[in-house]
Amino acid sequence: MSLLEVKNLVVEFTGRRGTLRALDGVSFAIAPGEILGIVGESGAGKSLTGASIIGLLEPPGHIADGEVILNGQRIDNLTSDEMRSIRGRKIGAIFQDPLSSLNPLFSIGQQIIETIQAHIPMTHAQARQRAIGLLEDTGIPAAEERIDHYPHQFSGGMRQRVVIALALAAQPELIVADEPTTALDVSIQAQIIGLLKNICHEKGAAVMLITHDMGVIAETCDRVAVMYAGRIVEIGSVQQVINQPQHPYTTGLMASIPDMEIERDRLNQIDGAMPRLNAIPTGCAFNPRCSQVLKKCSQSKPELKAVQGFPQTQVACWLQDNHTGDA
Repeated sequence: MSLLEVKNLVVEFTGRRGTLRALDGVSFAIAPGEILGIVGESGAGKSLTGASIIGLLEPPGHIADGEVILNGQRIDNLTSDEMRSIRGRKIGAIFQDPLSSLNPLFSIGQQIIETIQAHIPMTHAQARQRAIGLLEDTGIPAAEERIDHYPHQFSGGMRQRVVIALALAAQPELIVADEPTTALDVSIQAQIIGLLKNICHEKGAAVMLITHDMGVIAETCDRVAVMYAGRIVEIGSVQQVINQPQHPYTTGLMASIPDMEIERDRLNQIDGAMPRLNAIPTGCAFNPRCSQVLKKCSQSKPELKAVQGFPQTQVACWLQDNHTGDA
């Protein structure tokens, strides 16, 4: 059974010049204890998907259609106050810049204790002990002393650990992690990745990991969804998507990762750029950049379909029909 179900999610931005569609029918599910990676170039809609689930869409952005269901409860139509009670208690959030998540005027202990007491009936002393335990669980040394320190007294990697402790404070069922390792050096990245994996295995929480780094996806995730121009173009197990990508965009992403064993003068790249919201091509949005484009690709949008021979993979690409003789 799925913990999180996102069904045909549509997010639009309405302005003086009309309405722009930023997410166009995004659907996926995450099971308890599973890590789903969301990957794609900047502007693909990854962070917007996370913000929609958390209920932190900035106006004029709004959910125009679709459903977000958490543990059987629909949450996309809740009021701000109702969503605030779910955020923290049922959904934890980890953002790219830990400084933006922490209040510089309060000690980290005050912030974690306040979060715990907002969602769980505990005395201050009990909440403080739980906060110390969370800091220890996330690898903060001398947690009993460090709990009274302020955000500026921590390094970047330690601040990110504090943010993870904050996200876990109320024992959420789902954690949405938006680029949690981007600003960190490689050794700290590995520690944060290990921490997220432990959270899944030990706490049974589901994690939605948003990143542009395929190395992080390969190390961390069970499944991966590849996004392009507000749509999921491929979703499947990490092993299948990374080793045998079925969509030309995914193939391009994989080919652009440098291979240390092969010497070359230039890195592979996907020609062109992600389209602007006011200039998304008709049909498959990737068709102007695709080297295998068919006539049909510029005429109608392909839907996600199972791939023959790859039982765990779904792809939105007309080439799949062509390969099976349907086009």
